[in-house]
Amino acid sequence: MGLVGLLLGASAVLGRRNAPDRTHPTIRRWYQRLDKPEFTPPDAVFGAVWPALEVALAIGGYRLLRRPASVRRDAAVALWLGNTAMIGGWSELFFRRKRLGASAVASGAMLASGAVLVATAARVDRTAAVTAVPYVGWLAFATLLAERIRRDNPARGR
Repeated sequence: MGLVGLLLGASAVLGRRNAPDRTHPTIRRWYQRLDKPEFTPPDAVFGAVWPALEVALAIGGYRLLRRPASVRRDAAVALWLGNTAMIGGWSELFFRRKRLGASAVASGAMLASGAVLVATAARVDRTAAVTAVPYVGWLAFATLLAERIRRDNPARGR
């Protein structure tokens, strides 16, 4: 359980460290200057959606951890932990390192891994699987958004 807490905490710290808000003016200015597609939600939507998704993922992960140890349960827990870690890693790539291409690829990988998480968790705990479905849905949208931002900002990302 200590490793789980460490991983979740590290992901949260990375995400917070890279937030494009008033506490990080350089990141905020860079993000505001990006050309973004018309379907980009307002910043407040991101601020509301991600905590809700992370809470749902935490509930699902908790449920998985409470199930009896098995190969399937361990695979679902590994996928859950990996997806949780990728959230913080993506924010590091996109906001801190400004790697638009790499972050678009990472978003696609998160989408694929999230879909596998849902399928794997469904064999262990259906409720845990359901808690990850909104995350996967948001990742589908976020991957499209990340790719459009990458495409429309070739000079602003590495």
